[in-house]
Amino acid sequence: MARKTDPAQVTELLLQALETERGGIQIYTAAIAAAQNEDLKKEWGEYLEETRTHEQVLTRVFQELGMDTEAQSPGRAVVAHMGESLVAAIKMAMAKADPAAAELVAAECVVLAETKDHQNWELIGRVAEQGGPHAKALKAAHEAVEQDEDHHLYHTKGWCRELWIQSLGMPAVLPPPEEEKNVETAIGAARAENARGDYL
Repeated sequence: MARKTDPAQVTELLLQALETERGGIQIYTAAIAAAQNEDLKKEWGEYLEETRTHEQVLTRVFQELGMDTEAQSPGRAVVAHMGESLVAAIKMAMAKADPAAAELVAAECVVLAETKDHQNWELIGRVAEQGGPHAKALKAAHEAVEQDEDHHLYHTKGWCRELWIQSLGMPAVLPPPEEEKNVETAIGAARAENARGDYL
């Protein structure tokens, strides 16, 4: 049986989700500038374009629901600050560290951003499942975006792990197994990590 969701908190989730996508565009732009590995640079370029699309998907949701895309909330302000901080961290690493270290910082910043982004979309999917007046718009948006979000999070986590392993002087798998296995789930990501020895 469907339960009633808190309308104010659904609004808060959507405001944070839109701000996360906007911040993601800036984070990927900075991360691409820091990337040294050509495969990673190409992948993040694709993710940047997908993130722009996700921002457009959410903007359409706001229009359909009669919401203001520029409405502010304390939570949205925090998300904006976090995004700006991640961009600043990447730029700091590029200015003060060697290129390989800056690339690693960029990967970590993308993982942090995508963890929030992934959770936003998971929650949007859960709200859609509850039914109600917003369900159709949220369900369509969730279905359009969810697979991209899985890909962004699990693949970048793989890249981050392997770049760290490489930096430690151990044999790394680049591109990571998550790429080879085209991972789309947490279980798939765990299996890919466990199978990394097969790729060395």
